[in-house]
Amino acid sequence: MSESSSRELLERLIGFATVSRDSNLELIAFIRDYLAGLGVECELFHNPERTKANLFATIGPRDRGGVVLSGHTDVVPVDGQSWTVEPFQLTEREGRLYGRGTADMKGFIASVLAAVPAFLGRPLTLPVHLAFSYDEEVGCLGVRPMLAELERRPHKPRLCLIGEPTELKPVLGHKGKLAVRCQVQGAACHSAYAPYGVNAIEYAARLIGKLGDIGAELARPERHDERFDPPFSTVQTGTIKGGRALNIVPAECEFDFEVRALPDFDARQVVDELQAYAETELAPRMRAVQPETGISLKPLSAYPGLATSPDSEAARLLALLSGSTEFGTVAFGTEGGLFEQAGIPTVVCGPGSMEQGHKPDEFISREQLAGCDAMLRRLALHLQGEGGSA
Repeated sequence: MSESSSRELLERLIGFATVSRDSNLELIAFIRDYLAGLGVECELFHNPERTKANLFATIGPRDRGGVVLSGHTDVVPVDGQSWTVEPFQLTEREGRLYGRGTADMKGFIASVLAAVPAFLGRPLTLPVHLAFSYDEEVGCLGVRPMLAELERRPHKPRLCLIGEPTELKPVLGHKGKLAVRCQVQGAACHSAYAPYGVNAIEYAARLIGKLGDIGAELARPERHDERFDPPFSTVQTGTIKGGRALNIVPAECEFDFEVRALPDFDARQVVDELQAYAETELAPRMRAVQPETGISLKPLSAYPGLATSPDSEAARLLALLSGSTEFGTVAFGTEGGLFEQAGIPTVVCGPGSMEQGHKPDEFISREQLAGCDAMLRRLALHLQGEGGSA
């Protein structure tokens, strides 16, 4: 197979509508075939339904750890967004490449695939691993079985570079996230007799108010970490539904909330505090009216934060590749904390900006894509000869 540019590969990748709710297998098959054409073997890690897959490949020696280049293949939906271009067809205008996933984060994947011939053409003393996952956008779910397998292997990767869009600025940290659904079971009755029912919406409102109080406590100045923006752990309620009609006391209400936690804060503390409030303050009042009422909390998804040491091998390599030791953080989450939990130190640096991610007319500049190509060429040079010891 002849060499392909990152722009050509990005055009192919954007053509696959890999929204998280749908399969990514056509895209994975394309990457597998592309790599096979260059003599690189792949492993696939499927979901239980075999409708999606992670892809893992190694270039270079297999008897030692190496550097993982990681990206997710899924994208967010375009439903309800006003695009001026076809979202799943690459469009170029004035040096910008438009399409869903260009920035978040198929631009990085395209650059990695374009760099494969450069990796193959050098005598690498440490391998390069390619790790492309599914279902990152819905809670970093898909990468977990692949990481579980890597954790068991005798030659675990030494470090990981996740190419989320940071405008190629080096990033060592981000917050973790915990998403939870709260379900309130009340008791219905005619609204004329409201005191004889248990209004699920009103009790949900009390719980949401409690979350606001918890969030205000987390925002106290002594709990700040100025490396992050905002510099504290946050709590917010994102969806709520309940009620059938105005003249019926609502028997059900549910709402979803999330905690965006600083790396040193356990988000489960928020859930524990809300659970204690529900059990000690609210549930007894509800059950005094109707014993079958109650409140339940159900985790929806979670991923840990990331806080890589600036003195680590991973940070030193990132400084070399990016040309900067001005390490930053990002507000959005990545799979980085999961790689860390698997014993693989992780950093984040990739082309494009999350300012364009998840929006209509998402784009990446050709300049950013070229900058990522150059960064990966520096990695190929670094991993040959003496560079492989860093």
